[in-house]
Amino acid sequence: MEEKIERMIYASRWLMFPVYVGLSFGFILLTLKFFQQVISVIPEILIMSESGLVLIVLSLIDISLVGGLLVMVMFSGYENFISKMDIHDSTKRLSWMGTMDVNSIKNKVASSIVAISSVHLLRLFMEAEKILDDKIMWCVIIHLTFVLSAFGMSYIDKMTKKKMFLNKM
Repeated sequence: MEEKIERMIYASRWLMFPVYVGLSFGFILLTLKFFQQVISVIPEILIMSESGLVLIVLSLIDISLVGGLLVMVMFSGYENFISKMDIHDSTKRLSWMGTMDVNSIKNKVASSIVAISSVHLLRLFMEAEKILDDKIMWCVIIHLTFVLSAFGMSYIDKMTKKKMFLNKM
């Protein structure tokens, strides 16, 4: 009976599969939004101000950071929780695939959120004259919260690895 329960629990990891497929649809939507912004700026490029162009480029960077985060979570999550990807051609396999555990994924996600928040904050600063001071203040506080959280998770992970290393000795 115990063995059947364990097999059922182990097989239930496949319930995460639709989640990762859904993330790939999210990635497709991001790609469409990316190219929508690129195409929409082309007719206005010659009359657009430099700061307007910088804001568009920051939006594109923001989308690419979120896209990279999605790819990392999809691949690493799939490989950690469902099954190893059978990509036999080593030239096509990404170097980090199969090397990220749950803690490293968590730290990469946290640092990606900090990067995304930084880009968003920079966009706010570029339009500061149009934005209320209290909104900017709250965005800075939220950004600093992300930074401190990422630092805290990284520090805890480092201490955990150090403790595990010392226990092995």
